[in-house]
Amino acid sequence: MSTPGDGSDESNPFKGTPFEQIFNALGGGLPGPGQGGAMPDLGALMGQFQAFLQPHEGPVNWTLATDMARKVSAQQPDPTPTQSQRDAIADAVRLADHWLDAATDFPSGVTTTAAWSRADWIVETTEVWKRLVEPIAGSAAGALGNALPEEARAMAGPLLGMLGKATGAMVASQVGQGVGALSGEVLGASDIGLPLGPDGKAALLPTNVQRFADELDVSTDDVLLYLALREAAHQRLFANAPWLREHLIGAVTDYGRGIEINTSGIEEKLRGIDPTDPASMQSAMEGGLFDLAKSPAQQAALERLEITLALVEGWVDEVVGQATAQRMPAAGKLQEAVRRRRAAGGPAEQVFATLVGLELRPRRLRDASTLWGSLRTRQGTEARDGVWMHPDLLPTAADLDDPLGFREDAAAPDSLTDEDFDAGLRELLDGPTPDDE
Repeated sequence: MSTPGDGSDESNPFKGTPFEQIFNALGGGLPGPGQGGAMPDLGALMGQFQAFLQPHEGPVNWTLATDMARKVSAQQPDPTPTQSQRDAIADAVRLADHWLDAATDFPSGVTTTAAWSRADWIVETTEVWKRLVEPIAGSAAGALGNALPEEARAMAGPLLGMLGKATGAMVASQVGQGVGALSGEVLGASDIGLPLGPDGKAALLPTNVQRFADELDVSTDDVLLYLALREAAHQRLFANAPWLREHLIGAVTDYGRGIEINTSGIEEKLRGIDPTDPASMQSAMEGGLFDLAKSPAQQAALERLEITLALVEGWVDEVVGQATAQRMPAAGKLQEAVRRRRAAGGPAEQVFATLVGLELRPRRLRDASTLWGSLRTRQGTEARDGVWMHPDLLPTAADLDDPLGFREDAAAPDSLTDEDFDAGLRELLDGPTPDDE
């Protein structure tokens, strides 16, 4: 007969269920290599659980999250950037801004430059991570409480408070692990498309940049300049489309606030559990006892995020391509390397996918880059960049299906009077006037 901890799969009713993931997030008493599906050490687990119940403000224990991120980051060497590295990044960004002046009418958005260690990146981006994660964590904790019947909720008040703290700790642990892993991969402040760093600060991580360069048959100077171009292009776009930062972050927070739990589904699964039969418990929970179906509002937020990320990355790709076309022979190779890297996903995607299935890949980067390049070829730089005047002007998913046809019938800005341009903009934003119908 198997006993807890003897290494047999049958002794662990949590194997393959969400609770196994919870034990993993808590980090207490997990089966190690060769232990199979053994039951976790519940004594160690409860000790860790009590530690996670320490008071903290808000839905996420950010002290725990940042400590976890630092520990994960510290598993790799993280030297403080030298003065020569800081100077090299500052010089690269200045040259990048000069090249970008010929590729876009948007003025520079860079106010300062920085060379970050991985620990610096964690500190500099924490405030934005808070905005991205807290609505998700808060909604998840609230949804679990709301899933209980009203009378049960009244009796379970103290327990729900503990569960809320535990949920915040588990989310913090997941986010800390993800952010820590991401710090070892990310190349700059704007590397994942979301504006994680402070406004106007163009920052690169020299240790990570060097490792990226080592994987390519391109000089380190070219790699640094190309990444400086991408960073400076992101800063220009966010500075000259001031609504864009909130538009992207708002899509993530709207997604988090829309979390719903299907209580009828939970009740149906719970009715099928025989508490004396571990196998029935495992069967009921396989696939997720608390599976979250996307609500219509979440689906809309997710689509808005995915399309806008693709448009941002596509615009940066197109503008940097223009800036380097006659100046950097290695630019094509670097462009393809960055495209593959972004399309493959990585720790940033895993952070959100682990929490609620939200992915950050710009899946349609190539379509978006083609759309922006085609619009510039047909109507000029002003028309391409003018689309960023307002979110309602942005291309849609349907436009990305036919990137060469976006605004195909629109007149080029040079052929429009000021009155025609203003009228056309009003029509795009507000719809046709009665006289036009």
